[in-house]
Amino acid sequence: MNDITDLAAWNSFFIIVGSSAGALIGLQFVVMALIADRSPPHAAEAGPAFATPTIVHFGAVLLLSAVQSAPWQEVNFVASILGLIGLSGAVYIITVARQMGVQTAYEPEFGDWLYYALLPLAAYAMLALSAFTALSLTREALFGIGAAALLLLFIGIHNVWDSVTYLVFYSKQNTINKRR
Repeated sequence: MNDITDLAAWNSFFIIVGSSAGALIGLQFVVMALIADRSPPHAAEAGPAFATPTIVHFGAVLLLSAVQSAPWQEVNFVASILGLIGLSGAVYIITVARQMGVQTAYEPEFGDWLYYALLPLAAYAMLALSAFTALSLTREALFGIGAAALLLLFIGIHNVWDSVTYLVFYSKQNTINKRR
């Protein structure tokens, strides 16, 4: 990122995306508190594979947005931080994929692998690659960074919805079975 004005032009985008991620983190805490007594057996075992990654994605978007929105004087340092976030996220997703395979609370389907492993890995890889290319292709890299942030935000929204609907339907089915 050679031009600080390119970075500044994205400030509003990252303020919106970061604020959304922060609000969704808070909302997920509320939802988790509300449905805590409706958890299926072995839900704690599935948490590191299905619940925690969503908070990590929202947290990554919030951190990414904070880094992008800071009043930097030197943009090379920004690219380094973003690259570390991307690489760390990719390593984390590999760990999540392993946890998905070994947990026994739920049998992951293709959609689970897509939204909990493949798409997040693609988003973090896009972030790392964009940060790496930012020194020579600033404008293009910023679009890649923005796309990665937005993808992580939408993945998180999907995953929260997926988890909540699963727990709601599981709870409803349990209630029906107990009445019989």
